[in-house]
Amino acid sequence: MKISINIDGSFKETEITINCATMNQALERVIATLRVLDFKLTGTKNGQTFILDASEVLYADTVDKKTFLYTKTDVYETTLRLYELESQLVNKDFFRAGKSSIINFNKIKSLKSDIGGRIIVVMENNEKLIVSKQYASFIKDKLGRA
Repeated sequence: MKISINIDGSFKETEITINCATMNQALERVIATLRVLDFKLTGTKNGQTFILDASEVLYADTVDKKTFLYTKTDVYETTLRLYELESQLVNKDFFRAGKSSIINFNKIKSLKSDIGGRIIVVMENNEKLIVSKQYASFIKDKLGRA
């Protein structure tokens, strides 16, 4: 892969152009990573609203009809419903892991098969999450497994 960077003070904004013969999984991951780096979410904690880089969110889940965003060190509440988050983040390497959770694929540290076709994922903060059998195919597809 050849990478070229053109630094010029006259540019108004950063633009990334990808030239390729064919699209492959590695390139799709690069694109998803670039998209998530430029995507922001808002969450509240202790009465304050914070602007969060989506790339820093490990996962989101719903508890008692409230949706929370989890980073390595903090938990933020968001006004978005889980399905709204999912629709915004689906092209950014986030995936549905169960009825009440969405996981950032790029923040998974390790994974292990579990009984009944489920997958146990360990996140970068060492928290363990379950991916239900219904949604395990996303991980298998990402890893190129059948």
